[in-house]
Amino acid sequence: MSYRLLLVASFLTAMLSIQAQESTPENSSPELPTVTAAISPFVENGDFAGIVSMVVSKDRVLHQSVLGHADIESGRPMRQDSIFWIASMSKPVTATAVLILVESGKLSLDDAITKHLPAMASLRDAAGQPVTITIRQLLSHTSGMAELDAAEAYTSKTLAEAADKYAKVKMLFPPGSEWKYSQTSINTAARIVEAVSGISFDEFVQTKICDPLRMVDTTFYLSEKQILRLATSYQKNDAGSLEPVAIRLLAGKSPTDRDRFPAGNGGLFSTAPDYAKFCQMLLGDGQREGTRLLTPESVATMKTIVTGDLKTGFTPGNGWGIGVCVVREPQGVSAALSSGSFGHGGAYGTQAWIDPTLGVAYILMIQQAGLPNADNSDLRLAFQKSAKETIAP
Repeated sequence: MSYRLLLVASFLTAMLSIQAQESTPENSSPELPTVTAAISPFVENGDFAGIVSMVVSKDRVLHQSVLGHADIESGRPMRQDSIFWIASMSKPVTATAVLILVESGKLSLDDAITKHLPAMASLRDAAGQPVTITIRQLLSHTSGMAELDAAEAYTSKTLAEAADKYAKVKMLFPPGSEWKYSQTSINTAARIVEAVSGISFDEFVQTKICDPLRMVDTTFYLSEKQILRLATSYQKNDAGSLEPVAIRLLAGKSPTDRDRFPAGNGGLFSTAPDYAKFCQMLLGDGQREGTRLLTPESVATMKTIVTGDLKTGFTPGNGWGIGVCVVREPQGVSAALSSGSFGHGGAYGTQAWIDPTLGVAYILMIQQAGLPNADNSDLRLAFQKSAKETIAP
């Protein structure tokens, strides 16, 4: 069955199961009407096909709403368990995987990457001299490693194959001297997880993160059943209408296809309730519902700015921690967040931001390509502003 037919068929699946879905605990979560009212115009005006939004504390769901369609053509409604390509929201998960290995004593953030991946010794600076890159620099985008050409970036079948290519990229600057967002760096960190743990990165994420947190729909490879809940990706055409587009990470392959590497930089699919559990773990200083994934010290390491005074993206007033953006001075789109808030957005507009001061996390799921700056969307601003004003006026 083709990818499009599978998506159309899911409409029938949704209709048959909607009554049962509405009776589940997650679907009986509270809704903050003011938050829904603030974001619903973005669907009503045709800016986005559909939205799933959540606000959680470390142990409760404070708000959840579902708007619009997961697929416009078939009329398939958005659901609380609709699945999204979360793209770079994978990066905090990759950082968590690394920190789990740090806690077990199998590596240090200050290890040179050549300790675990000897082939990286071939990296050279502009003068042809060897460079020393640490795992901390990989996860804070200060490694200086260049990207692969777009046509080659996602053609590898394994992370080992991809890492062999990364070992040949140019160095853009001396490690630690600048900040430049680097997909190559994050995938190199994922490959180190494989090399140190002895298992594939997708298996590590599944067994060490998703299973303990009961994140049942977070995966690099969707099943045939899960693909029926995948939200269609859209982009506005020249006429201002939404039209379907491919998920660029897949390079023409199906989300179910395992003949591609588990991309730690942006390969995960997830749902709002699943990712909320991950956020609750971080809000709980590494623990959720009695299950401890990280120590409080590791969470503190993750959310501490390590980039100093370096200028970082993607919005003003931020620094960078371990796999996460950290708000130093709230402003603009981050104005509703407290200083010290941390999180990550995704290429197609998904967002998750954790505010330790207020003790809440904001999860926003859409599926839209072509946004000028996914981190700086008016939708994100309206969502976070209305949520904060409602929860902590």
